[in-house]
Amino acid sequence: MHFVDAKGLLSAHNGMNIYRGCTHGCIYCDSRSCCYNFTHEFEDIEVKRNAPQLLEQALRAKRRPCMIGTGAMCDPYMHCEEELGLTRRCIELIERYGFGLSIQTKSDRILRDIDLLARINRKTKCVVQITMTTYDEELCRIVEPNVSTTARRFEVLQAMHERGIPTIVWMTPILPWINDTRENVEGILDYCVRAHVYGIITFGMGMTLRDGDREYYYAALDRHFPGLSTRYRQTYGNAYELPSPHHETLMPIVYETCRRHGIRSDTGGLFAWMHEFPEKFEQLSWG
Repeated sequence: MHFVDAKGLLSAHNGMNIYRGCTHGCIYCDSRSCCYNFTHEFEDIEVKRNAPQLLEQALRAKRRPCMIGTGAMCDPYMHCEEELGLTRRCIELIERYGFGLSIQTKSDRILRDIDLLARINRKTKCVVQITMTTYDEELCRIVEPNVSTTARRFEVLQAMHERGIPTIVWMTPILPWINDTRENVEGILDYCVRAHVYGIITFGMGMTLRDGDREYYYAALDRHFPGLSTRYRQTYGNAYELPSPHHETLMPIVYETCRRHGIRSDTGGLFAWMHEFPEKFEQLSWG
């Protein structure tokens, strides 16, 4: 990893990336794509060492509290977070200044901060988002090799529910001819039901590939699934969207399970809800 002094932290939509790059090694990672203009190796994590200072300045300058998001681009709980603790320091500031938090990860390291997350949720609102793509543990270790397996992420979801923290599962991407099976989808859905998740985000059964990401993914296929990259090239060419051939049979299973168990599955509505700061708290504290 290497350190930089960033000029700013919060985006126009109040999202932040404390780190840039990732060490989780997920074979499908979109963040590797050339369009993000990485000037360093993806695993050589760029650390914004002044992130807490920048965040505090931004929060103090806000006229009203709002939801702060992190994890959409690079996971806030990579291996380096154990040593650096920048994510926790930023969450402490969010809690101190009365803002809400929407945080996304694949790592059980988030449990270290469950006390802070619970305090934020009691005061305002905290939403924990967990990605779950692969129910089978052995397959998960191939697809997402350096991060908590799906079974462990289920335990994280359970722990959040026990603390009253709402959770959302990202069931994406679903990789054609790898995990686009009924058994995989039903296994993940069972975890979601048992963990009482608030919602499930899915963009259909399939995945996306761009330049940079595509080459990394196909190299992984050649290592672990010989011959499959040829099938991809013949079927999809250089397309950005790669729908699963089983999309039409798998999506009704998702929607019916969500309907039956009261889980939200309206992706657009879920995104809007994650950005909504509790109106009552805003009126009482900042009115």
